[in-house]
Amino acid sequence: MSVSYETAKTQLLDAALAHVPFDGWSEASFQAAIRDTDVAPAVARAVCPRGAVDLAVAFHHRGDEAMTTRIAAEDMSTLKFREKVASAVRFRIEAVTDKEAVRRGTTLFALPMHAADGAKLIWGTSDAIWTALGDTSDDVNWYTKRATLSGVYSSTVLYWLGDDSPDNMATWSFLDRRIEDVMQIEKLKARVRQSPTLSRLMAGPNWLMSHIKAPARMPKMDFPGSWTAPRE
Repeated sequence: MSVSYETAKTQLLDAALAHVPFDGWSEASFQAAIRDTDVAPAVARAVCPRGAVDLAVAFHHRGDEAMTTRIAAEDMSTLKFREKVASAVRFRIEAVTDKEAVRRGTTLFALPMHAADGAKLIWGTSDAIWTALGDTSDDVNWYTKRATLSGVYSSTVLYWLGDDSPDNMATWSFLDRRIEDVMQIEKLKARVRQSPTLSRLMAGPNWLMSHIKAPARMPKMDFPGSWTAPRE
C-alpha cells in the first residue's frame, strides 16, 4: 500500500524519535526507523535524501507548527508586545516533545556541514514568531527583528537544555533577561534618532538602510530565503 510523501516522513520521524536518544540523528536511527515502519527503503530515501538530517529538520518544523497553532489559540490581547514575544518563545520550547532529541539536534547542527541548516531553522522559528504576532515591517526592521530574536531564541534553548529547575523557571527568567537586554538596545537606538548631532552622523547609513526592503515571500515555502524580488 502506497503512502503519501508527508505520511511517510511522519511515520519515519515518529519511529526515529525512539532511537535518537541513543544513536542521535544518525544513519543508524534512520535505518532503525525504516525497520520499524512499513515504509520501503527506497521510498524512505526518496522522502529523506539526507536520511536522519532531514528527519531532524522535520522535527524542528513540527515544533514550529505546534507553536504557531498555540499562538493562534491563546488570548494575548492584554499582554505588552515584549510579553507576547516572550510567550511565543516559551510556547516554542514547550512544544518540544523530546528534550534529548533537541539536544542531539543541537549537536548535529553545530557540525560545519550542517551549520547552515541549523541557522536556517533558527531564523525560520524567529520568522514564524514575528509573522504569527502580526509583524508588518517591510524595511530593514524585518531583518533586524528576526536576527535579534534568533539570538534570543537560540541562547534560551541552550540554557534550557541544561536547566533542571522546577517547571523550567530558571529558563523563563533567563528569557526575560535576554528580552530586557534587547529592549535596552531599542531604547538606545531611539535616543540616537532623537539626537540632532547623532542623526547627522547617521544620515548616510540611515539613507542606505531606508532602501533595504523586506523580501516578498513565495507561497507555501517552509524556509526563509525563498523570495521573489524585493517589494517596490
